Amino acid sequence: MNTPPLASGPEGPSSLRPLLATVLEALGEGARARGGPLPAGGPSEVAARVRAALGDVLPDEGDPEALRHLVRALAEGAADPADPLCAAHLHCPPLAVAAAADLAVSVLNPSMDSWDQAPAASELEAQLTRALANEVYVETPRGAGLCRYAAPPRGATSPHRPAANNDALVTTGGTESNQLALLLAREIHGPGVQLICGANAHHSLPRAAWLLGMPDPVTIPTLDPTALETTLSTLQGPLLVAATAGTTDAGLIDPLPEIARVCATHHARLHVDAAYGGGLLFSTRHRDKLTGIEAADSVTLDLHKLGWQPVAAGLLAVRDGQDLAALNQRADYLNADDDTEAGLPDLLGRSLRTTRRPDVLKIAVTLKTLGRTGLGALIDQVCDQAREFAELVDAHPGFELHEQPTISTVLFRPASATDDAIAAVRRKLLTDGRAVLGRARAANRLWLKATLLNPTTRPADLAGLLELVEGTTPR
Repeated sequence: MNTPPLASGPEGPSSLRPLLATVLEALGEGARARGGPLPAGGPSEVAARVRAALGDVLPDEGDPEALRHLVRALAEGAADPADPLCAAHLHCPPLAVAAAADLAVSVLNPSMDSWDQAPAASELEAQLTRALANEVYVETPRGAGLCRYAAPPRGATSPHRPAANNDALVTTGGTESNQLALLLAREIHGPGVQLICGANAHHSLPRAAWLLGMPDPVTIPTLDPTALETTLSTLQGPLLVAATAGTTDAGLIDPLPEIARVCATHHARLHVDAAYGGGLLFSTRHRDKLTGIEAADSVTLDLHKLGWQPVAAGLLAVRDGQDLAALNQRADYLNADDDTEAGLPDLLGRSLRTTRRPDVLKIAVTLKTLGRTGLGALIDQVCDQAREFAELVDAHPGFELHEQPTISTVLFRPASATDDAIAAVRRKLLTDGRAVLGRARAANRLWLKATLLNPTTRPADLAGLLELVEGTTPR
């Protein structure tokens, strides 16, 4: 039996080239068969098509056409975030350049748990995490736009702010970043640290508190500074406030400067979950919405949302890099003391995971390829789209707009429909494969949710989406 070709090594490129052609052809075939943003037929029909394409999972004899058949089946049965009518979730269409960079990671297969498995990737991660931490922790006056400077080497002084030891870790996304933030707070302040968050906080925060054995979170309706002040005044012991910059349901941003002042008064640690809104850091027009984020002790970022990266591309930034010492672990086969003393970088304290991909490459390639201007333009485009869609909804007598969008999420509903009818409209569009809209509950009513993350969406697409919902709503 001939050994199957390897992806890396001298023969890797020649082995991959025909396989890549097969994948690209199968992706096109699957997309044409799907014919829209979502496969038609609902779960049962999609499952039947997948089972038919898969057949015997582990046959006695291999099928040389398996790559084509299964990629085609996956593409035909996919929800395509690049379709303008696929707008339910924080599920972005990845940039081609980022996906290409991710292929290189799959081919080289570095593992970020020791330097000798990822020599260049470990240095790339060190440079990029410090640069992105500096983006979070540079103080920008409201309305002043994004402060431009090159990220200094570790330990050096930025010309724009006092010396700092901020840092960041690469994570699998917002959930892992939030969990890490709570873990650091617990290790620094003790197991009794009390989490306080708003009712609109991401579910991963109270779940992390449960997972880490922390006290039950104190949840208040909103992180209104007055309400937060009242709440903190009644609590004893170490406190951790978790604010949100970009809620999952509506993209709302808590009043960060005021929250930071209340936290400082009560000596409370502050975490900001900016998994959605963190991308605004790259926009000169929208960065001031994050004013106050630099006061946070830790910040969650997630660039596979408003950053157009393939999953996964999360980060946790910390104002004081010494906080990360809580993650330090020793394993002689990975970071022996004498190796570390001899100058081999210690990577084991850079994550809760051991084996992990260098997801940093696709992020670095994107930032370097697009630059601040290019990435900021994409963010401005989707924010503009949300504003335009909100204007369409507001001007239409048959629809109701919840409120003007803060980032790129719009909540709307047919004006005369019941909550049950709205839920049924959404499911009908999904089953028919015509549109993918989310759902959110606000002001005690159910709303349809359009999360606009596709920079290529046109005004006609937005108008068509509204017409499609109108035509599906029972009269």
